[in-house]
Amino acid sequence: MKVFGIRFIFTVLLIGSLIFLLAGCGKEEPEEAAPAAEEPAVESVPAQEEPVIQEAVPAEPATEEKETTVEETLTPEESKAREEAAAAEAALRKPSLAKEIAPASFKVRFETTKGDFTVEATREYSPAGVDRFYNLVKIGFFKDIAFFRVLDGFVVQFGIHGDPDIALAWQDANIPDEGPVVSNKPGFLTYAKGGPNTRSTQFFINLVDNASLDGRGFPPIGKVIQGMEVVESLYSGYGEGAPMGRGPSQAKITSIGNDNLKKEFPQLDYIKTATLVD
Repeated sequence: MKVFGIRFIFTVLLIGSLIFLLAGCGKEEPEEAAPAAEEPAVESVPAQEEPVIQEAVPAEPATEEKETTVEETLTPEESKAREEAAAAEAALRKPSLAKEIAPASFKVRFETTKGDFTVEATREYSPAGVDRFYNLVKIGFFKDIAFFRVLDGFVVQFGIHGDPDIALAWQDANIPDEGPVVSNKPGFLTYAKGGPNTRSTQFFINLVDNASLDGRGFPPIGKVIQGMEVVESLYSGYGEGAPMGRGPSQAKITSIGNDNLKKEFPQLDYIKTATLVD
């Protein structure tokens, strides 16, 4: 009985020890898994930096702002000058747009290949004629215009535009005839014409007393008040125009322009510009 009792006690203690050991091993397992919880934090850092590297400041808007600034720096005077230049260019090709009323009198300086001369126009002499002359000057019509007919002892004639498109646009833009108020004395500026009511853009300056033209519908519109010696020095070697003479053909100038005129008649003189002056 004693031996059985000792064996029983020993067996109970052995089983208890085994249970204790097994219970202790189960509690240590979570400690081995703990390091794995830190891994996501380490891997996420580089991924968060990428968007920052891709951010950039766009360059194009800065260029657009500079262009806008340039436009805004235009002064009122510059803006007005641009508008006037655009209007003049339009009127050169559409005569009906050139319709300002001229002042009672005004002066125009002609710069030519032989020097300058100045004309004073008086509206009382020929209102419609002076209005047309005033508008032609304002829109810049008299630029690179040939003195294509220079006849010693008679007249100096000019007024056909060197650009055929412009010349043709004005060819039939006629104004009505007006009676003479003053005579065609030396130095007076008068419209040339080819028949009744055909005054357009052609003019002549009288080199002598041409009073015989007064009754034929040629009213002067103004007079050379400075530089008459320049007018008298313009090249006259080609004489009367074709077909009556060997000089330039008016029809050919109108249809072909200055390029051909300068090749065939290289010695002709030209108006460089004509401007209003005080």
